[in-house]
Amino acid sequence: MIKKGLSCILRITLILAVTFSYFVTPEIAEAAAAETLGDLRREYESLVAQKNEYDNKTEAAKQEIARKQAAIAAAEEDITEAENDYDEAELAIVESNEKIASLEEETKKVLLYMQQMQGQNAYVEYVTGASSMTELIMRVEAVNQVTAYIQKTTKNLEEEIKKNEELKVELEQKKQDLAAQIDSYEKVIAEQYENIDEYSEFSLSLDEQVENAKNLYDSYKETCQSTIGSTADDVVLTTCSSVPLNSGWLKPLNSGVVTSAQGYRTHPVTGQKYKFHAAVDIGGNAEGTPVYAAASGVVSGIARRTSCGGNKVYVQVTVGGVRYTTYYYHLLAINVNVGDVVTQNTVIGTVGGGSTSTSRGGYDACTTGAHLHFGVAEGWYSNEPPQSQVIAPPGFNNKVGYRFYSRTDYYAG
Repeated sequence: MIKKGLSCILRITLILAVTFSYFVTPEIAEAAAAETLGDLRREYESLVAQKNEYDNKTEAAKQEIARKQAAIAAAEEDITEAENDYDEAELAIVESNEKIASLEEETKKVLLYMQQMQGQNAYVEYVTGASSMTELIMRVEAVNQVTAYIQKTTKNLEEEIKKNEELKVELEQKKQDLAAQIDSYEKVIAEQYENIDEYSEFSLSLDEQVENAKNLYDSYKETCQSTIGSTADDVVLTTCSSVPLNSGWLKPLNSGVVTSAQGYRTHPVTGQKYKFHAAVDIGGNAEGTPVYAAASGVVSGIARRTSCGGNKVYVQVTVGGVRYTTYYYHLLAINVNVGDVVTQNTVIGTVGGGSTSTSRGGYDACTTGAHLHFGVAEGWYSNEPPQSQVIAPPGFNNKVGYRFYSRTDYYAG
């Protein structure tokens, strides 16, 4: 009897616990997910501060890049000059060798002439045939001068060759040193470009982020003023704007096929390997096909005609008490504004990516054809979420070739 009584009490306790959690959990989740007008204002001001800091850093980086590019140009001119000097030294060596070769021929002729004269006593006759001692000395000296001139000239040319050979070595080292300088300058330039380009290829610029944050704050301020008559920092956003609850996820399109999964892949445009793809690409729809919000929420950001991703929409949602950001890229058209409350039946835009591709004369360099880039990340963002927060969109089989035929076609794995 005691065991049965305890068992009955345990069952009642479990039932009450489950019932209590059923009614209480949504309220706790809603409170935890709430943000205030002050939070939005501070986020906006923080982005403005980031933008100012980034602009200053960018300007400094651009100046450093300009300095290093000028240094590279000067070093390249020095290399060109060194190469010209090297060529001149090489040519001088060739000319000196040719002169030495010519002198060697002259020396051979003089020696041959002297041998012939000596053999025929002509040299003796030439020397002893002098009419006076002075003439005799002059004749001997003339022969010696010719021989000494050839020897001296040959020695001078050999020294010139040695100097030019040493100059060639110095110039080659100079070229190597200058090339090393250029490499170091290029590394500095690359580092400065990294300071400028801190964002992923899909990220909005800080200007766009600031604009989105301001628009979202202004939208909530207007809504809170009209609904509760207050715009104080401590006003909770959910008291001003009623966002429909999400019982689950729906597909953003009525049908489609996954053409690129979320995760690492080879980039279809650049060919870069192991590039992280923070979304699923959904093909199988023509441009202009309606794109729906996968979950009800608030539009937290939009961007128009970006060079990578084209037209973009970000929607902050809460599903099962968890905050998410959904994002939709390569849209042909955007039908919403920042601050708009959207439901799962709201057409936020239309499929693009075909005519908007740069390969077809458009502005979007990160698309090769009509498709929707649909992503989900944990947390609320108005820009490209951190890679660590990105998840495979719920309800999708995250594999290339997966097809769905309705918005409620939920893949449970």
